[in-house]
Amino acid sequence: MRSYPGRSGLKRSAPVFAALGDATRLKLVARLSEGGPQSIKRLTRRSRRTRQAITKHLRVLADAGLVRGTRVGRESRWELEPRRLDVAYSYLDLISKRWDAALDRLRSLVEDSPG
Repeated sequence: MRSYPGRSGLKRSAPVFAALGDATRLKLVARLSEGGPQSIKRLTRRSRRTRQAITKHLRVLADAGLVRGTRVGRESRWELEPRRLDVAYSYLDLISKRWDAALDRLRSLVEDSPG
């Protein structure tokens, strides 16, 4: 069972949600989650973006703790940091459960009302 971070955790997680709010960065996270560590060359292969643009997006993701880059010779390889995604998932799960509970209460009110 997942535990839910407190308010201080939410404040620390805001950069994660901000970083994931960009379509290009979200695609990069998806590609890294499917293909493991990848080079900039490989990450730009199916993109219309330049290597420089992809690198800037990867740096935003790294600043949020979502990815990390390592040098292998002359090449940088990037990989996903799944623990940071777990924090985001925990918040989204909490919000979902709260909405479900609120909708259940509303449903009960509507069904129990006369008329």
